[in-house]
Amino acid sequence: MTTDTSTAILDDAATTGDDIETVRLVNGLSCSLPANSPLAKLLKSQRTWAGPDAKQRLGILRAAKSVAIVGASPNPARSSYFVGTYLQQSSDYRLYFVNPNADVILGQPAYASLTDLPEVPDIVVVFRRGSDIPQVVDEVVAAGAKTIWVQLGIWNEEAAYYGEEQGLTVVMDRCIKVEHARFHGGLHLLGFDTGQISARKTIR
Repeated sequence: MTTDTSTAILDDAATTGDDIETVRLVNGLSCSLPANSPLAKLLKSQRTWAGPDAKQRLGILRAAKSVAIVGASPNPARSSYFVGTYLQQSSDYRLYFVNPNADVILGQPAYASLTDLPEVPDIVVVFRRGSDIPQVVDEVVAAGAKTIWVQLGIWNEEAAYYGEEQGLTVVMDRCIKVEHARFHGGLHLLGFDTGQISARKTIR
């Protein structure tokens, strides 16, 4: 997308030696702007990526047989522990925990990496900082998994696009526990009364 205004901005950036960055817009187009310009920062703050809708997420959860949690913690106060507890007790998934600094989580062995698992998981749930997600995408691809599910509150739009470019199904900023319970009528189990959904209707 090029206009007289954007051309002038780029000319100014070239004169001052500022780095140029391509910013993706909500309408699917992109434009090149000085990386540190207020407009570039504003545009980057807007979410342009949209992952699978509710029906597609239900399909992902129903098709899966195995789930690995990257960033799982043995600390009962951590959200990954809550999610692991729920999936262990309320689903039929073969569940694996990945944490190189832990030996056992919820009574199961913890693995150092995804490639150490005894099988390729259908879904890789991620509890890591947003800045770590691109690296985790590479690890998921290397392990041969097909779906990366980045937990609620974690957002890295560039990593989402990157994951899709690598052939992954990407779910981001969604809690797999809430989504599973939402579709299976269990939002009030294990103290996870989110208050977000009260109906038990299953999407078909």
